[in-house]
Amino acid sequence: MLFLFLSVLLSVVLLLNFRLFPRYDVNTFQAIVFNYPICFLTGYLLLPAGQSFTIDFSQTWTWLALGLGVGFILTFMLSGASTQRMGITVTSLANNLSLVIPVCFSLFVFQAGGKVFDALNYLGLILAVVAVGLSTYKKETNELSVETPVLEGQPAPSPVTPRRLGANVLLPVAVFLFYGATNTMINYMNIRYISSADKTIVVMLTMVLGAVVAGLVMLIVRVIQGKEVIQGRNLIGAVTLGVPNFLSFYTLLLALSQFGGNGAFVYPLYNIGVILIAALMAAVFFREKLSVANKIGLALAVLAIGLISWQELAG
Repeated sequence: MLFLFLSVLLSVVLLLNFRLFPRYDVNTFQAIVFNYPICFLTGYLLLPAGQSFTIDFSQTWTWLALGLGVGFILTFMLSGASTQRMGITVTSLANNLSLVIPVCFSLFVFQAGGKVFDALNYLGLILAVVAVGLSTYKKETNELSVETPVLEGQPAPSPVTPRRLGANVLLPVAVFLFYGATNTMINYMNIRYISSADKTIVVMLTMVLGAVVAGLVMLIVRVIQGKEVIQGRNLIGAVTLGVPNFLSFYTLLLALSQFGGNGAFVYPLYNIGVILIAALMAAVFFREKLSVANKIGLALAVLAIGLISWQELAG
C-alpha cells in the first residue's frame, strides 16, 4: 500500500508544480521540455544492477514507445495549460476519469482483463462522462480573466479588456482524451509486445527518450524564432517536475506488482486518491472555488470510479 500512497502524492505534486509555476515566473513550456531529460536521468539511476539501456529499432514496441513519448509531452502541456487556466481540481478530474477510455478499449476491442462488466459497471462509465462535463463547467463573466498562457512569447492581453475563458473550457476535455489515448496505447503494448516485467524501466526510458527528442525540437524551433529565452529558474522547475513525474509512474507500477498486477483494484484507489487530495490541496493552499456543478461533478467522479470497480473494492 505504501507504493500506491506514494504514487498518489507524487501525482498531486505534478499538479501543484503547474499551479505554482506562474507565481514564480517559471516558463511552463521550458519546464516541461527540460523535465524529460530529468526523467530519463532519474530512470537511468534506477536501472537494476546488471541492466543497461539500449534501443533496438528493429522492434515494433520501440517505435510505439517513442511515439508514446511524443504523446506524453503533448498531454503534459495540455495538463499544464488546463491546471493554470481551469484549476487544479478540474484538471485532476479530467486526468483521472480518462480511465474510461482504456477501460472501454479493454472491454470492447482488446477484450482483456478477465472481467465481465455488469449494469453497475456500465452505469459508472456513464456517470464518469457526466462528471467530466460538470467538473469542467465554468460560468463566464466579464470579470473573469485567464492566467499567463503556457507557451510564452504571445502578445499579452490588454489590461482593460480581460480575457474570457472561451475555448479554454475545452482544455480539460483535451486532457481527458489525450490521457485516455496514451493509457490505451500503454495497455495495448503490454498486451501485444511486453512479455516480461524486467523490461519495465527500459520501456519507460524509451518512452521518455521520445518525449526528450520531441520537446527539444519544439524548444529549438521557438528559440530560433525568438519566442523563447532559456533561463535558470526554468531548469529548476524542470527538476521539481521531472523527478516526481518519473517516480509517480514508477511507484504506480510497483504498486501494481505489489497487488499481483490487479489494475482493476489499484487504479480506482489511485484515481480516487489523486482526485480527493488534489481537491484538498487546491482548497487549502490556492483557495480555489468550486461551483455547485463542480462539486456535483467531484461527487459523481468518486461514485463513478467506485461503480466501475465495485466488485474489486468490495472484495
